[in-house]
Amino acid sequence: MAEVACCGTKFSLYVLVIIGLVCFAGLMAGLTLGLMSLGIVDLEVLIKSGRPQDRIHASKIFPVVKNQHLLLCTLLIGNSLAMETLPIFLDALVPSWAAIVISVTLILMFGEILPQAVCTRYGLTVGATLAPLVRVLLLVFFPISYPISKVLDWMLGKGHAALLKRAELKTFVNFHGNEAGKGGDLTHDETTIITGALDLTEKTAKDAMTPISKAFSLDLDATLNLETLNAIMSMGHSRVPVYSGEKTNIIGLVLVKNLFMVDSKAAVPLRKMIIRKIPRVSENMPLYDILNEFQKGHSHIAVVYRDLNNTTEALRKVKGGDQHEVKDSCRKKGEKASSDKVLSKGIFDYSCFAGCAGIFWSFCKTKSSGAFRHASLPSFGLMKFLGLSTQ
Repeated sequence: MAEVACCGTKFSLYVLVIIGLVCFAGLMAGLTLGLMSLGIVDLEVLIKSGRPQDRIHASKIFPVVKNQHLLLCTLLIGNSLAMETLPIFLDALVPSWAAIVISVTLILMFGEILPQAVCTRYGLTVGATLAPLVRVLLLVFFPISYPISKVLDWMLGKGHAALLKRAELKTFVNFHGNEAGKGGDLTHDETTIITGALDLTEKTAKDAMTPISKAFSLDLDATLNLETLNAIMSMGHSRVPVYSGEKTNIIGLVLVKNLFMVDSKAAVPLRKMIIRKIPRVSENMPLYDILNEFQKGHSHIAVVYRDLNNTTEALRKVKGGDQHEVKDSCRKKGEKASSDKVLSKGIFDYSCFAGCAGIFWSFCKTKSSGAFRHASLPSFGLMKFLGLSTQ
């Protein structure tokens, strides 16, 4: 039986209260879904590198959602109070069965479905707009919500940042490529370089080296005649490995710039030139370890060996890549270097590595696709370094 007569002042007041409760319940339900779906990491990313408007919104929301359990308890308490109070006021206006039907309908339609749909679509904007209201609610319900949130922290642990694993991050980047058809704006080159850089941890020197059989090198007993010099210049390398006897017995390297003044008619023996020491690395040495050593500037090229005692010894040899002159008496024809206990397997050229890594680092700092212009890409080195086919 209705307790309040229709169309009076009290009736109108009750109607306004009911409308307010429905709106408040919907607001709490929408904010619960909208704010709780915004991860801490996502907000930090938006604050640092989002669009200007998104940065403003994220900076307003972040202090509110930082304590997720406290926010969750506050919003749920507010939502529960509104939904439980609504039938009481409805029961004063209409019969009990009608109060139940109207209450369920209003809550379902305007207190759950509609607000959650809106907040899911525009969660960042709605959350930033209503952040001051949420702050007030956090203070109002603090005596109740804080103890509950601490219990949740004790039982479940504090909210942790949901970071992607390496494989997940690669898939995430690929989804943002324009070739995936999901609306991403990353080009094929950008996704290739980023995912290739993520793969470097699992790659070793043997994955990026040029096999000895395919590497251009010179015999120590070669003569620097016109044919040899033309072959060197046509390759376009700044450094050329030098071997003694067999191609797998790499003893050093020669700088091409030192050959510019050589008279091709004089037929100068290569062994008369300055042969620089070439660093050696194990085929199992991680690429990042090689990169860290090469960035120190000791050398731009290294010989990859099938077997070295340990990586520490290899790193020591990389560090010792200073200029070294090989005397004729120490390099007789067919004699192998005393330190060559194993055969060379390939050549690792740091110039390709540095070019690709530099371009990727430029993209990370500037967030500009200009770093990936075709003219900027060392095509062979890029494809070789990232483990893609160069055919």
